[in-house]
Amino acid sequence: MQSPSKISDASVSTPPATSAVQGWADLPECLLHSIVALLGSFLDLIAFAGTCHSWRAAFSSYPSKSTFRTLLPPLLIRPNVRVKAHHLPSSNGRRKLRTCHLIDLANPNTNLRCQIPQETLQKMLFAGSSHGQLICCRRGYCLVVDVFTGAEVLPPRLPFREDYEEFYYCGTLTAPLTSPNSHLLVSTRSSLFDWPVGSDSWSELKLPVNRVDQIVEFNGQLIAVIEYRLYTLQLAPQLGLQEITTVWWDGMDECPYLRPWLVVCGDMLLIVDHYISFSFGAPVNYRPYRLDMSTNPAKWVEVKKLENWALFIGGDVRSPPFSCMSPQRWGGRSNCLYYAHYSQPWSLHGLGDDADAVWDPNTDDNLVFKRNWYSQLQAFWVYPSMFYSDDSSGMRHHVY
Repeated sequence: MQSPSKISDASVSTPPATSAVQGWADLPECLLHSIVALLGSFLDLIAFAGTCHSWRAAFSSYPSKSTFRTLLPPLLIRPNVRVKAHHLPSSNGRRKLRTCHLIDLANPNTNLRCQIPQETLQKMLFAGSSHGQLICCRRGYCLVVDVFTGAEVLPPRLPFREDYEEFYYCGTLTAPLTSPNSHLLVSTRSSLFDWPVGSDSWSELKLPVNRVDQIVEFNGQLIAVIEYRLYTLQLAPQLGLQEITTVWWDGMDECPYLRPWLVVCGDMLLIVDHYISFSFGAPVNYRPYRLDMSTNPAKWVEVKKLENWALFIGGDVRSPPFSCMSPQRWGGRSNCLYYAHYSQPWSLHGLGDDADAVWDPNTDDNLVFKRNWYSQLQAFWVYPSMFYSDDSSGMRHHVY
């Protein structure tokens, strides 16, 4: 979007000396904030923030940027799909760039691109994505890179042993990189490592059982999933875990799901997975349960229908899930799960009692979502860092 032209002096009368609005760039911040509140798509927000310095500053100071993460769907990045864009640079001066397919569900007919360093995709191992950042590791070296601006952060090297199999099961940020209290958390097979962003070293917590599969923030608490059990995670004065005692439906003490995942949905913490019931013609069921922490032990309560929400999930266990309110605003469907596929952009699954639209008992090629740990970066959903941080500069240069 090109910056709006200045209003010519001939089209307006001579204004008072101090209160003049000389052009679009001089609109007061309160008015610009009211415009931001009316924007209904990611492209609109990018265009607004990229118009001029004063508009970008107004977006940065907008107090409710986080609301866009519930009102707009996340963007889908498909790193395995190479696209041509001759007008884009092939490198950033240091690394070759791969141009990847980018999809905005609110504007599905718009051709978008983003660029990720080729070396990151080929040589680094995916550990997770968080706050608009891609987190990758290799032989103890970590790289945190903004998937749209290309800005990079290089933490100190993790403790690394040559005789151990290298794998990273979970990588997440507790806050935007620009926040003074941001921490990078990375889980290996037996330890959880914590790097206070900007510090010189990591701290290590030996895990009681196994790896950390997922970490989410809910109601001001960090909650970690280890062996299907929930733990609150504290960062200070030192790393620590405290188990949240829970029971499942029908009084079950163990999780009946194969590989469940947590997602924050409004004021609910949900757990979702699929299971197949061959006694009913092999339908695929996706049932969300919310955690009721008002009881002791906490209980999982079935949510019959997510009346006004849609969920988004990727194929890699380390890809964070998202929720979006009122999907009808951008042409989506509520009470549905959008699953990012490797071979096709996404498939749509009904939740609860809604029939699953992709199950065909006569074929083995059903598009059931299957989460796993992959060596190659899979398609993943992401909200850009401008929706988390106070700094939106640079976005217009890297999304096309």
